[in-house]
Amino acid sequence: MLMAHPAVLAELLEQYATLHALHAEDDSAQTRQRLDDVSYTLCIATATRDIDAALAAARRQLPGARPEDDSLVVDS
Repeated sequence: MLMAHPAVLAELLEQYATLHALHAEDDSAQTRQRLDDVSYTLCIATATRDIDAALAAARRQLPGARPEDDSLVVDS
């Protein structure tokens, strides 16, 4: 199975966190679309079908990840 480079995953996780926070403050169509695009890319990069699983998988693939780092809890 192909795996995304950890640097790519780290960047996607950072983008997702930023856009998720921005979307909570600014519910614009542009912000929602960008969040949807990053979410889709994370799912593709981690071979998952939903964002919760993608976030957990991406975090597990980062250098220094520990088994307890794979929580499926997403900050709202």
